[in-house]
Amino acid sequence: MVDRAVSRKRYAVVMVTYGEVERLTIRNLWPTSRRIVKVITSQIVRLPDALIYFVADFRSVKHYIDWKYNRYQSSLVAINRAQKEAVARELPGHLSLVPEQVDIEFFDAYYFVPPYFDDMLSGLQHSHDGVIVVPMIPVESAFSCGVACRMLMDVYAGSMFGKTRVMRNLWNDRELHQIYTDYLFDSLSAGMRKEGAGKKGLVLVIHGTLVRDRAGNPPKVFTGLEETLEFFGLMSRKIMADPRNIFDGIKLGCFNHATGGTWMAETFDRALFEFREDGYDSVAMFPFGFFADNSETEYEAKKQLDRSSFPVKQYIPCINDSRRFAGWLASKIAGEIAALSRLQGAVGRSESSMPKTEEPHD
Repeated sequence: MVDRAVSRKRYAVVMVTYGEVERLTIRNLWPTSRRIVKVITSQIVRLPDALIYFVADFRSVKHYIDWKYNRYQSSLVAINRAQKEAVARELPGHLSLVPEQVDIEFFDAYYFVPPYFDDMLSGLQHSHDGVIVVPMIPVESAFSCGVACRMLMDVYAGSMFGKTRVMRNLWNDRELHQIYTDYLFDSLSAGMRKEGAGKKGLVLVIHGTLVRDRAGNPPKVFTGLEETLEFFGLMSRKIMADPRNIFDGIKLGCFNHATGGTWMAETFDRALFEFREDGYDSVAMFPFGFFADNSETEYEAKKQLDRSSFPVKQYIPCINDSRRFAGWLASKIAGEIAALSRLQGAVGRSESSMPKTEEPHD
């Protein structure tokens, strides 16, 4: 019996998110804004090329002035990079389902800042046997993981389903709900926990989405609206039912865009207003719709909370590079690697068992 050499397969795990500039300059903001308008805004508003550049450049200048004046520096890319490293450290403890003859490499990539996700895919297509894409936003839509899927189809075309897997439905995972709940209660300040401090409210913050287009019709793209509302319902019920709960009420707080039609009515502003009108004294906010802090969470939302009139208020950061979160994500990635490996193995066995046709002789 002759032993045959088994070649080791190479899989890439790419943890991808939007991305924000690490070094605040107009030169860095310009290409980022143009990509955002082309990839995201163009899905809901048709713009001529000239207007795309105008909107993007206006957006760049606006952010530069705002962030520079307030001395804000985005931490999104640094956090995503740390998450990648944390998950890579945790993965070896979850490889019982993964074939031994596999080498796994981790990468971080971004839709709007370098290293660009689409450019990275072009290289990985030829260097790796498979790619696991991990969109670092829990609720999928055309504006989040849908961006990754479009880029995958552009690069891999017909081989996409045999060589890639995109993680999805993370928002509906019970273990994530428990991790979130434990993290939330462990993060509460002494002031927020204090008894006899009046009514206490919690705002669960997420990126809003379109409800109606500019003509008043349901959007033609998948917006993740139902998933967003269900995710909020699952989390709010779990938090309220927890024996550690201190909150008298929980509200959804969305951050919306201004163009494209009608966005979700459950805004962060509205949540704060309603808590204030209902006589709440303490308010905490937790960005459950983001895995990493960014300009919408640690800057815009936190700034609004800080300016509110509540006697006690607390911003609870995103889950970021929590080790428990990293372990959970590593276990999900291991399952995806195992599934892709099984699929490729089955295809390989099927192809090898097919009868070979002989070339006709003259």
